[in-house]
This record gives sequence, structure tokens and C-alpha cells, in this order.
Amino acid sequence: MGGRDNVGVVVIGRNEGPRLLQCLRSVQQFRSRAVYVDSGSSDDSTAIARAQGFAVVSLDPWPPFTAARARNAGLAYLLESYRGLSFVQFLDGDCLLQTNWILTGTGFLERNQQIAIVFGRRRELYPERSTFNALCDDEWDGAAGEVCECGGDILARVDALRMAGGYREHLIAGEEPEMCVRLRALGLRIWRLSEEMSLHDANLLTLRQWWRRTARAGHAYMQVYLIHRTSQHTIWGRNLIRAFFWSMLLPATATATIFIHPGIAAIGFVYPLQLIRLKRRQKSWARALYSLLGKFAEAQGALNFLSRRMAGGKPILIEYK
Repeated sequence: MGGRDNVGVVVIGRNEGPRLLQCLRSVQQFRSRAVYVDSGSSDDSTAIARAQGFAVVSLDPWPPFTAARARNAGLAYLLESYRGLSFVQFLDGDCLLQTNWILTGTGFLERNQQIAIVFGRRRELYPERSTFNALCDDEWDGAAGEVCECGGDILARVDALRMAGGYREHLIAGEEPEMCVRLRALGLRIWRLSEEMSLHDANLLTLRQWWRRTARAGHAYMQVYLIHRTSQHTIWGRNLIRAFFWSMLLPATATATIFIHPGIAAIGFVYPLQLIRLKRRQKSWARALYSLLGKFAEAQGALNFLSRRMAGGKPILIEYK
């Protein structure tokens, strides 16, 4: 365990294949206190994990698969199997853990008892392969310091996870930020470090993949916002406002004003102005365009969640790979 016997590792995945092999190799030194949780893979993921010497938990198909359910199952396995765990590193099966991260992260948590979760810089393995991969890399690039939410790859304090009750297993996306809301309500803090943490292989090569992933984000925005809308720690209200403004309110206003006064319809020129603003920040017209189009996908995901909720249906897992 490299001198960190109080740290466990949970890797989750579904049909990751060769990516999972590379992921497990990156945490090989922790395999004595690690587990791979599989969510119904149809490939040889479980065989790969066992061949690498990892314990494997295969989830039953019911209740429905979610990353939240997989992470909870992994944590439960570790706590049942090993005593004395203070910290747990969660890692998605399409990621590689950077060599020094756990030493850095655990040291930070030991020095800062009010911090429940710490994470570092996640980078895309192949940002040059597509604009969509590059957008993901931009997404991971945030300023170091205290934050309101985190992603899937995190180092967490076990006692804090117990206090919060773990992840909400019915969430198909946004389960990490949702848990952060509950942790912050308990007076705990979430922290981003500038140190390198993991490499991610988004493998987003088509417009359809990117659109589904972005729509899933919109779904999460709406669901998590509604859960915590009355909390002082609520999140994603502004994300929803931006999504609906750019995808619905602005075009509807521009269309309606054509019948009032053609000159007012020039409001539609706000789009190219926004593209110019985004291009200055992202250094690419393509990335600027997809950042703007993403608001339409987010709105679609949010509305899909609302429509299913009003119809009495349950959310359906949105896969994009």
C-alpha cells in the first residue's frame, strides 16, 4: 500500500475493456485494499479485474445501474473487508490515477480535518482527437481552492461519507455534486488542489455522443436543483437559467418581436456576439460553437427529466459511449 494502509480504492466501470486494464494498472500498488465494481458489463471487464488481482463486486441488474450505486457498493465492500480505513479514493474505470496523487491528497486531508473531499487536476488523455474531448479537458480545468462540487474521481474521508449517507443511488448523473450539497450542509468543505490527479479518456468522437453527455448534464442540473432548491447550499440554478435563456427564451423573444417591430428582432444578433466572447476565452471557434450549442442539449435534458417526472416515470440511464 505504499505506506498508506488507511486508504482504500474503489474503481467503477461498465464495458470499459482496455481502458479498465490501464486504469487498474495505475492503482496496482493499492490492490490489497481495492475493489472493482462492475455494472453489468457485457465485455470481459470482470475477468480483466480478477486477472489483475483485484476483488470484484458485480451488481445485480435491479435496482437499475447507476454510478452512485456502484460507488456505494464499493465503499460498503471495503468497510466490511478491511478495518482502519480513513480515506477512500474513487476512480472511474476510464481514468488513470497519477502516481503521487494519493500521497498528496491524504496528506492534505490529514492536515485539514474540516475537509471531506479533495480532488486535483483531471486531464483528458487525448484532447487533440476531437473538439468534444478538448471541451471535457476545459471542464476539468478549474481554479484551486474551496469549491461547491466535485466530479467522479475524488479522495474522500470515510467518516464524512458515513455522516452524509453516501451517494443517492437513484440519481443517474450528478450524484457527486448532490452529495457535496449534503456534506456542506453538515459544515464540511470540498477542496480542489492544483496537483495532478488523474487522466481521463472521454473518447467523445461524434456529435451524438457529445450531445447525449451534455443532455445528461442538463438532466442532472434539474434533478439535483429540485432536490435541494430550498437549501442555502443549493447548486445549478444558474446553470438552468443559462440553458433556458440561450435555448428557449432568447430565440422565442427574437421570433415574437418580428411581428412587433423588425428592428427589435435584431436581438438575435446576441448569438454571434456570444460566440465571439466564447472564442476569446476558449481560443477556438469550434469549441465556442459547441459551448453555445450545449445550452440547447442541457435544456433538452432538463425538460426530459421534468416530462418523465410529471408522467410518473423514473429516470433512465443515459449512456453516451
